[in-house]
Amino acid sequence: MQFKSFDDLSIQDNFIFEKVMREKSICKELLERLLEISILDIAYIETEKTMESGLDDKGVRLDVYVNDDKGTIYNIEMQTYKNMHELVKRSRFYHSAIDHYSMEKGADYMTLNDCFVIFICTFPIFSGKRHKYTYTKKCTEEPGRELGDGLTTIFLSTKAQMNDVSELLQNFLDYVDGRPPVDGLVQQMDEIVHIVKQSKEWRGEYMKLEMDRKKYWREGKEEGMLEAIIGMLHEKLSVEMIARITNMSVEQVIQIGKEHALL
Repeated sequence: MQFKSFDDLSIQDNFIFEKVMREKSICKELLERLLEISILDIAYIETEKTMESGLDDKGVRLDVYVNDDKGTIYNIEMQTYKNMHELVKRSRFYHSAIDHYSMEKGADYMTLNDCFVIFICTFPIFSGKRHKYTYTKKCTEEPGRELGDGLTTIFLSTKAQMNDVSELLQNFLDYVDGRPPVDGLVQQMDEIVHIVKQSKEWRGEYMKLEMDRKKYWREGKEEGMLEAIIGMLHEKLSVEMIARITNMSVEQVIQIGKEHALL
């Protein structure tokens, strides 16, 4: 199996993106840029947030999970795998998991805070024309009437045709797409990327992560993991979903699919 080397990582890779988002001021300013709002403060930041509601329930691991001073929840995900149908369904599950996790037993439904699930995609999305698509629930009979349940899903693309976002947001999307940083926020992000990639500690963490993946891969092959992945591919499960279930990388699952003429 092929693994991405540490030296080849960029802001598009979750390992790097999560490290950058640990810087509170950067995370706050990026949220303001993505949503074009003003945030007084961020209450706390968690990266690689895992939510599990029960032993038999499907869990979810979020890239970046943030609360602001008003209690609003923001989940930011870096997305490189091109499967919009699966991504749309995943956004629904993420909202559900966040609500379930954040609501205490016996609490009133009015305690549920507003929640934004944001996907930063490195490929064209939907029509391919826009950089930003924002979704809330609206009434079919009266299109101007919104449900107002506090749930918002935003899909951002680094590749689009329209001039439809602010210059500052475009600067960020261009940086994710591989272009040089051109303003203060993206320059700060780029500096942290370089710090992470020069860090022996982070390199060691990444190497351990990849060693664990290789170990799981070897053990998985011995214990039937390969057959399980092939079976899931036959059942038309998405590559990313299989990767999450098996703790394999998307690249590993794709290679298996190709080797067995399933992709």
